[in-house]
Amino acid sequence: MKIIIDTHILLWWVVNDRRLSQKARRLIENPKNNIIVSATSIWEIAIKQTLGRIKIDLKELEEAITANAFESLPVKLHHAVEVSELPPHHNDPFDRMLVAQCLVETAYLLTHDEHLHKYGKAVMVV
Repeated sequence: MKIIIDTHILLWWVVNDRRLSQKARRLIENPKNNIIVSATSIWEIAIKQTLGRIKIDLKELEEAITANAFESLPVKLHHAVEVSELPPHHNDPFDRMLVAQCLVETAYLLTHDEHLHKYGKAVMVV
């Protein structure tokens, strides 16, 4: 199964945060699943870091992504076009891009954000 992990899920995984549910841990640890980190998440983290909202070493995060053998996903033109097709269930542009990428890439979005379930079966709220 192809799974794009939401930004907070990525951060929780990397720091082994207790907020990461057991279900999410099992999905990420399952070798049958292809775990994907979108460039959208790194962009979001970089912006929040610049604004002083989070403190993280992006080089270390990049190393952790590589060490966990997570696949990286760039933002492509057709992802951006898909955003325009989404209903306005959610205003966060990063989350909307992640949902669009899931739809285009036939993947699931692993998130803790219950508001995203409105986008349907492509979203797994854990």
